[in-house]
Amino acid sequence: MADNKYVIGLDYGTDSVRAVIVNANNGDEVASAVHYYQRWKAGQFCDPPTNLFRQHPLDYIEGLEHTIKAALAKAPAGVGQAIKGIAIDTTGSTPVAVDQQGTPLALTPGFEDNPHAMFILWKDHTGIQEAAEINTLARKWAIDYTKYEGGIYSSEWFWAKILRTLRVDEKVRSAAYSWVEHCDWIPFLLTGGENVADMKRSRCAAGHKALWHENFDGLPPNDFFVALDPLLDGVRDRLFDTTYTSDIPAGKLSQEWADRLGLNTDVVVGVGAFDAHMGAVGGEVEPFYLSKVMGTSTCDMLVAPMEDVGDKLVRGICGQVDGSVIPGMMGLEAGQSAFGDVYAWFKKVLAWPIEEMIGKSELIDDELKDKLIAEALDRLIPALTAEAEKLDPGASGVIALDWLNGRRTPDANQALKGAMMGLNLGSDAPRIFRALVEATCFGARQIVERFQSEGIPIKGVIGLGGVAKKSPFIMQVMANVLNRPIKIARSEQTCALGAAMFAATAAGIYDNVSAAMQAMGAGFDAEYLPDPGQAAQYDKIYTEYQQFGAAVEKLTHHV
Repeated sequence: MADNKYVIGLDYGTDSVRAVIVNANNGDEVASAVHYYQRWKAGQFCDPPTNLFRQHPLDYIEGLEHTIKAALAKAPAGVGQAIKGIAIDTTGSTPVAVDQQGTPLALTPGFEDNPHAMFILWKDHTGIQEAAEINTLARKWAIDYTKYEGGIYSSEWFWAKILRTLRVDEKVRSAAYSWVEHCDWIPFLLTGGENVADMKRSRCAAGHKALWHENFDGLPPNDFFVALDPLLDGVRDRLFDTTYTSDIPAGKLSQEWADRLGLNTDVVVGVGAFDAHMGAVGGEVEPFYLSKVMGTSTCDMLVAPMEDVGDKLVRGICGQVDGSVIPGMMGLEAGQSAFGDVYAWFKKVLAWPIEEMIGKSELIDDELKDKLIAEALDRLIPALTAEAEKLDPGASGVIALDWLNGRRTPDANQALKGAMMGLNLGSDAPRIFRALVEATCFGARQIVERFQSEGIPIKGVIGLGGVAKKSPFIMQVMANVLNRPIKIARSEQTCALGAAMFAATAAGIYDNVSAAMQAMGAGFDAEYLPDPGQAAQYDKIYTEYQQFGAAVEKLTHHV
């Protein structure tokens, strides 16, 4: 134990937060714990029909304390005293309004139940109009400030969400001193920050979502934002100019949090980043390998040597940022706004009659009702998968679009909706489910083709995240649609493992992230190879998917 050094990776996902304690010498995961956000689980502060998704900071704080303490309790004796660093990844862009001390407004009197004072989750699309206005202004300005973010600003991102909130809530507008990303706030909280001006801002978050770039000397100037809306006057000056890569310490654990967690104040806390970016490191990303973090949505990360990218700008992606994944390399991001969420939506549709009919049955008692409903819901996706696997590509005749939460890449357009064609009286649940799986895989293929058409080669694909680990069916369809092998990272917690690698680097255990990745990587435990016959069939169906998508997008534009 005396020779071992341990670090904690803290991974904030959409539904839960997980902490992993890792031996920094070899990458062994010695303990972990998960906490599901209770307010989020209850559906509080959200309105899905209007694309409003908010999370209360108390969910994040409770999850932070619960998971780290629970993981430490499971770890061997003495591990707690050997913890050297903590690093954090979160969803994003997930900003919140804060006061001058850096406290989210929802934690201050009068704002406890105000959704606009809470973290605006990545999947919140209430700022579609604001994003469109940003794009319109950027096209007219002397400098197109969206050019390093794929040339299209999204409603999922920082400024669209800020502007929307300022417009709809005068109380928040008056009280908000500044705005911070979730991945910046947690390190600030842990290190006892008391002035938001001292917060170290993530290069990853700022570059991909907030229009920050070194060539702009930071953020766009105040007059750009005033031209967008006078309500933004002065906001930029209360934000930041400097950003930091996640191998840099944000500070050391405060006495308060050391006491709450059972650690010591020598623990180094790293600068935060987004989950997929740290997940790519946890999955041992290589140059020009597409690292796909597949959960409720997908984030597709790619790294490339700076000299290979040069001045090339890739259209329609989620940004290209020096050091956002591996410091010293260009990080390029793409993704799908809904992936696992597509399957969850279909499950919810099918679950309604189960819950409604069994729940109101007068033939059985309440205990048996609950057991039957739970059993049916647990078996739903596995049963659909088993039947869908028996079908050949195209056998259902159904073509679906994966835009149930809009389209992230290529060419962000969150106003788009999902759709299906080819339905007939034989279109049963397994056939529709297979069409939805194929749609998400076609969306992934569009991302690969966009990178290639822009001169960025894709040498391989790495699968990470819950869907990659849990669904061989989906991964095999993905391999067939992409007509490429897909390697699956061994670790089930690649984002948390990546955070642990950054923690080890920030704590000085390793000189750089690449060294940490080499020493702590868990390798791969599966590979899906494309079936040539099915790949050829999917080429034809993919063409229909593209044609259907173009028609729906045209119709949506006119509407």
